[in-house]
Amino acid sequence: MSTTPSRVFVARLVGLPIFDPQGDQVGKVRDLVVTLRSGTSQPRVLGMVAEVFGRRRIFVPMTRVTNIDSGQVYTTGLLNMRRFEQRSTETLVIGQMLDRKVTITSSGVSGTVYDVAMEQARNRDWVLSRVAIQEPAKGFRRRGQTHVVEWRDVEGLAQRQEAQGATHLIAALHEMRPADAANMIRDLPTERRMAVVTALDDERLADVLEELPEEVQVEILGQLDSERAADVLEEMSADDAADLIKDLPPETAATLLELMEPDEAEDVRRLMSYAEHTAGAMMTPEPVILGPDATIADALAHVRNPELSTALAALVYVCRQPLEPPTGRFLGVAHIQALLREPPSTLVAGVLDSSMDPLRPQASIDQVAAHLATYNLVAAPVVDDDNRLLGAVTVDDLLDHMLPENWRDQAIRSGRVGDAHHGMSSG
Repeated sequence: MSTTPSRVFVARLVGLPIFDPQGDQVGKVRDLVVTLRSGTSQPRVLGMVAEVFGRRRIFVPMTRVTNIDSGQVYTTGLLNMRRFEQRSTETLVIGQMLDRKVTITSSGVSGTVYDVAMEQARNRDWVLSRVAIQEPAKGFRRRGQTHVVEWRDVEGLAQRQEAQGATHLIAALHEMRPADAANMIRDLPTERRMAVVTALDDERLADVLEELPEEVQVEILGQLDSERAADVLEEMSADDAADLIKDLPPETAATLLELMEPDEAEDVRRLMSYAEHTAGAMMTPEPVILGPDATIADALAHVRNPELSTALAALVYVCRQPLEPPTGRFLGVAHIQALLREPPSTLVAGVLDSSMDPLRPQASIDQVAAHLATYNLVAAPVVDDDNRLLGAVTVDDLLDHMLPENWRDQAIRSGRVGDAHHGMSSG
């Protein structure tokens, strides 16, 4: 590791791409695994937790790491694809050390850990050498004073802590995509996971819940008080909230629906009324809906909304009043490409595509898939027998319901990185 910096702060490693010797990306750094030793001995770094294709988390021994430099990590290339399972003697730096309450022995100053540095010892082993600590804010300070001290000068890192905060781990999670944050939260110890869930704001928790397996969703929601659980469900997309509520005990589901805002609860109840694995059950009830008097400029302003998924931003649905599902008569869709080709002042009704039949809510998954494939669509309208728009099915809605629950585990079996991940993109 001749070009590796002598000291590396661990929080800055999270999310860095991992490359094989040929320069192909094989994963991303998600955490560091260490073994704590007695007394003030510096913990030995055993390796990295890496996320590879399909969100599988594997263990990369430090003996396989050849270089850490310029925002990337290089390995020897051959990695074990077995899923990472944390042992009782191992500690995760990001997942379990950040936010620990510690004391600097020389000064008696107390604070929380916000980062940890590692460096190579003379025997070439990597060890945790320094601890970055932040004191509580005082007076008018927004942030408390920070200190970076030697590992041996800190007390409290080796002991088990029942009431560990989550401030700095939350900051790290906010830098990740929801799917990546969900994967990290899922692998945390139960107490630590709930500390993080409690500290996340409702919107971020909703984003993360949508990416978690159903059994973890139910577990987390079951540990929230009813008011908070209802608030989080309101922040979720209605179709994901409906899927989750269906998995709850009937009494719990009824209580949460009563606590939700009436409009939000109505959308969820409507989706729950459709048979499972139909267009009605998987559709999104909030596509971009405009009246025929809207201009192309209006339509483009709506699809620019960064909160819209790519699939929902691909089509604008034009209907008669009322514009809330179930709408007035559905007139047709306008494709984003057609909108971009016309003057902004043109009426959106002038570029409608009415050549395809919309889906019915009772359409099966296979029928939805065939419809999207036939017309080369990433989204399609769903209408009732009176031709009123009920919502839209997107290709990501379809995939969520078509793929088996354990598809991420099936994505990669054991084997060599080069076989399964050659040329993996950095997305």
